[in-house]
Amino acid sequence: MPVTQAITAAALRQELTELKTLDRSQARTMPPGFYTSGDFHELEKEHIFRREWICVGHAGEVQEPGDFFTTEVAGEQLLVTRGHDGEVHVLSNVCRHRGNLVETEASGKRRSFVCQYHAWTYATDGALKTAPLMKNAKNFEMKGCRLPQFKTEIWSNFIFVNLDGTAEPLAPQLEVLDGILHNYHNEQRNLLFTDEGVWNTNWKNLTENFMEGYHLFATHPKTLQPMTPTQLCRKVPGEARWTAYRSYYDPEFPPRGPFHEDMTEDEQRNTVLFNIFPSFVVAVAANYTLYLCLRPAGADKVAIRWGVAGFKTDPQDPEVISYVDLCKSFNAEDREKLETLQVAQNTRYFRSGPLAPDDLEGTIWDFLGYMGRMLGADRDL
Repeated sequence: MPVTQAITAAALRQELTELKTLDRSQARTMPPGFYTSGDFHELEKEHIFRREWICVGHAGEVQEPGDFFTTEVAGEQLLVTRGHDGEVHVLSNVCRHRGNLVETEASGKRRSFVCQYHAWTYATDGALKTAPLMKNAKNFEMKGCRLPQFKTEIWSNFIFVNLDGTAEPLAPQLEVLDGILHNYHNEQRNLLFTDEGVWNTNWKNLTENFMEGYHLFATHPKTLQPMTPTQLCRKVPGEARWTAYRSYYDPEFPPRGPFHEDMTEDEQRNTVLFNIFPSFVVAVAANYTLYLCLRPAGADKVAIRWGVAGFKTDPQDPEVISYVDLCKSFNAEDREKLETLQVAQNTRYFRSGPLAPDDLEGTIWDFLGYMGRMLGADRDL
């Protein structure tokens, strides 16, 4: 048994409950088992990722009817489509016949979806169109047979899914965040780049890393620190569903236009970074939006679907390419640190450490508060 299992899921839940009682001045990190325990990972999948709103991608990935991409959340195979009705649908990617995958490609465009096992065919909204040689099957009724469809919501061009169908509507929970982002007009930005990958680190490590500016000066001394120095990070008061901070630009750094005409001078000089709990992290800069849809792929792995949006329309524009290359560079720097962090967390001797002040790591404290509300020992799971 790995040494990281020495602290049980029950003990981690109790630790989360105790954290909630602490004053902010006593804020601390969680012990390493929080990021390495297989048992705790299973609790997260069942009680967070199968019950909360999870972002699976950008609406620009399914721009036209018939466009699709496939993904997965907590073991559930998903088919995300733009139906011929113009609506975005998140469907089960599992055939209603013998349970094989309906669509095996990562993305593309289809008039309909055909399971290659027995050629059952489904419309872009999931309705069954044909089932070869099933006419005389006595226990089969084609009418009403369809791929299960999951509860879906589009917010600011991002596609969210709720697997168990019980989550409260998302948009009303983000009204204050909408107000903060309004003048940036993320909803008008075009999808310019997407990519996928798997990093060898726990999903919470990457979530926390993205949401704190404390590491910028040490991890990104040449990529981000000259532009958005650690010293200019400012925490934004968050809410139960999200946390955020503003990363201000060095006054000596050139302006980052083009700017939307609604943006104030202050908004032109900072990026808003936010986490819609549990695992959707976004940086809305003056000119571009960088987003990461994070999904646990194991206790020590995170699957990432990420992309860049902006006011420009041509993905091959040199400025777009330059910005994407910058993102790739600092992502690589983060990956290196987070994968060594995961190695280091396989220890029983580190307990927890103090969090930096609010402007630097207050967002992590907000995130741990969310985890406590979801999985604390005082909650009946």
